[in-house]
Amino acid sequence: MSRGKPGSRFGIVDLGSNSVRLVVYAGAERNPVLVFNEKVMAGLGRTLASTGRLDPKGIDRALDALRRFMALREQIGVPHLVVAATAAVRDAEDGPDFLARAEKICGFNIELLSGVDEARLSAQGVLSGIPEAEGLVGDLGGGSLELVPVSGGKPGPGATLPLGPLRLIDLAHGSLAEAEAVVDRALGEQEWLKEFQGRRFYAVGGVWRNLARIHMAQRNYPIHVLHQYVIPARDAADISKVIEKLGPKTLAQIPDVSERRVEALPFGALVLDKLISALKAKEVVISAYGLREGILFDRLDKKEQAKDPLIAGCRDLAGRLARFPQHGNEFNKWTAPLFAEDVLGETPAEARLRHAACILADIGWYVHPDYRAHHAMTQILLAPFSGVDHAGRLFLARVGYHRHEGKGEPELLGNLSGIITEREHERALVLGLALRLAFTLSGATLGMLPKTRFEIGKNTVTLVVPKKYEALVGEIVLKRLAALARALGRKGDIRVGR
Repeated sequence: MSRGKPGSRFGIVDLGSNSVRLVVYAGAERNPVLVFNEKVMAGLGRTLASTGRLDPKGIDRALDALRRFMALREQIGVPHLVVAATAAVRDAEDGPDFLARAEKICGFNIELLSGVDEARLSAQGVLSGIPEAEGLVGDLGGGSLELVPVSGGKPGPGATLPLGPLRLIDLAHGSLAEAEAVVDRALGEQEWLKEFQGRRFYAVGGVWRNLARIHMAQRNYPIHVLHQYVIPARDAADISKVIEKLGPKTLAQIPDVSERRVEALPFGALVLDKLISALKAKEVVISAYGLREGILFDRLDKKEQAKDPLIAGCRDLAGRLARFPQHGNEFNKWTAPLFAEDVLGETPAEARLRHAACILADIGWYVHPDYRAHHAMTQILLAPFSGVDHAGRLFLARVGYHRHEGKGEPELLGNLSGIITEREHERALVLGLALRLAFTLSGATLGMLPKTRFEIGKNTVTLVVPKKYEALVGEIVLKRLAALARALGRKGDIRVGR
């Protein structure tokens, strides 16, 4: 399992219309873990609409950033690096000249993405982080908007529209009223969008992430993870309308708005507002994954692509933090009888979350015992993995809490208690108590647990322990078995023998 050794690191430089960014991942793997991330707001496409050329100051800033990024490549140790250019460089008259200068700095060819490629890779990036995504992906860059349908784990044919905030600002001479007419005309020509009315809209791009941060702040939402954060479409439209009316000075005073996005934010909000209206969308789902993750996913072999991103991410985290990462498979099999059809039952999606929780069961072991429960819960809530929505994160976090604390209720969750159902609360408690028992019984070692098993009766939870391990069944084991059985409305029992 890669832990980000220099020889395995994978980097991407994204030469966008607004920003130039270097990201370095621990490796080209199913769960991309960032080890370095730097962005320069170069503004390459700032004057493209009016002049047909890249912004002169933007060129200088972009090339300076590229020189630093190449030096950082050597300093960090990034053997595999992709440099990709998008809409501004693609559409500008002097794009070829800029590419030639940039390639001289890099010492290798830069990938100039077509609009079709950019749209496909953006959608593929969303799918790599949200495999079950069904609806329409919108990736808003500085110079363009990519709209791509996604279904069945695959992107469909989409469109690239010249509706990036920088281009709109230039086209409309900074006027939102003029920009509105441009957006209305462009979206009105996309008849195919009617096929996706009422579906989910997956939003990608820094401007839209800022809108999501504002929504989080309004709700005092404690899970500060943008990926798969869901905004009701009405809320997203309302926030967009408010942002459109605010001036730069007011926008700059909003704590959750990046200072570098202030100019573009009203125009990005306008585009989102118009899209929600055209799509009659019910929900906007924020994706932290987009073009760069799509490029990375494209480089993976078929076996790696086929992995479940959540399970891969949990294994990566356990590999870094747990004493025995292999424990996850033992726990998963050992706890299965508790979730059999005639006990708690579980759907395939619930079984997947149980598997993930079992992998993460030991990530909090190394901190002070008084803080393990809240530490494990926080680690899971904020962990850098994908393939799970916020309700799933909360379930996993509660399991991590109960595994250390028992039946107590975590104060940290606050108003998040309504995100998951009572059924999921019950499942999290039972699984957490079972894992708590597992560590006590086995002494947190490998190999012993599979020799024991549960037998679940109508009124009892019986733990069957071989004669060889009878002495391990002490007072604490009996106490924790009793707590688990009570959570299932049963009594605990021990049977020694085969």
